[in-house]
Amino acid sequence: MSNGSDPRRTVAVVGGGYGGFAAAKALDESADVTLIEPRDAFVHNVAALRALVEPEWLPRIFLPYDHLLRNGRVVRARAVEVDAGRVGLSTGEELRPDAIVLATGSTYPFPAKTHTDDTAVTISRYREGHDQLARAGSVLIVGAGPTGLELAGEISDRWAEKRVTVVEEAPDVLSGPYRQELRDEVRRQLEERGVRLVLGEALTAEPDLPPVTYGNVAVSTVAGRAIEAEIWFRCYGLAPVSNYLTGELAAARRPDGSIEVMPTLQVPGHPNVFALGDVSAADLKTAGRAGREAKTAAANVRARFEGRELDPYEPSPPAILIPLGPTGGASELPGQPEIAGPEPTTTMKGAHLFVDRYREEFGLQEAAARS
Repeated sequence: MSNGSDPRRTVAVVGGGYGGFAAAKALDESADVTLIEPRDAFVHNVAALRALVEPEWLPRIFLPYDHLLRNGRVVRARAVEVDAGRVGLSTGEELRPDAIVLATGSTYPFPAKTHTDDTAVTISRYREGHDQLARAGSVLIVGAGPTGLELAGEISDRWAEKRVTVVEEAPDVLSGPYRQELRDEVRRQLEERGVRLVLGEALTAEPDLPPVTYGNVAVSTVAGRAIEAEIWFRCYGLAPVSNYLTGELAAARRPDGSIEVMPTLQVPGHPNVFALGDVSAADLKTAGRAGREAKTAAANVRARFEGRELDPYEPSPPAILIPLGPTGGASELPGQPEIAGPEPTTTMKGAHLFVDRYREEFGLQEAAARS
């Protein structure tokens, strides 16, 4: 697939989340890029929980795609059928690109992720969620993964008087390839704030009340523990979005919805189709890893066009930053013998949540203004 004297190669990037926008931007100078995304703006989900408790953050986490690409285009549409060499859109348009990058991400319960494509509607939903939460004197969070822990941290920091309970069916918080010292430190900080952790006990059923709605919440665990609250949040249930795959590409879809890839991030049997981020089976599903996968995928697309050898994506060692509000939290960093506590976690992430970095990526502010 050598470039030679051929016209400029075309690439369709399906999905404009953390991995998709980064891949599109990385390919913008070397290919004719079409970024396909149904939303009118990128949503910086890393800061979504902060925006729920502090709505003044809302205008800064919705980043329009207008200035992302210098040469390519952004098509506001949803990919409804994708097979090797073909992308069918909800608008009826059909693309026949030389390469396809699948970066459709995942769904996850509100407020960690949103389910609407219009910024104004989504902001209204966050403001309504804030008002519902502000009324509640007690909060139930179901799930003690990174999202549940960060939400407990945000709420307990903003409203120290609220009674927050976190329920997790696993015997400890934060499942995954992380050190026990990190779990211990996160638990210590939350318990110091008065957050109640109910671990190793699943609920017999979810509350009848819809999530993020003020009202009467009454549930019990399989151990017979009764829990009452005035609002609850579902903090589990990540689901990769890949139901648009058709034809031969559909065979790459795993039972959990993720897409099988080779070390080069190519879909097996389809050398010009790449998958990255939450929809890919390549690595843990985080915004940072999606960005790193995007760099590898973009480099390998260029290598395919130029007839060069492709490089494998190398997953980085386990690492995670868990802010508990703007001044708390703990982190596990590669190569560091100790767990980082509140102060370094605040400096690295908790105080700013990378908002300025991403606004710069989307051409919304100068690099010098980065915090």
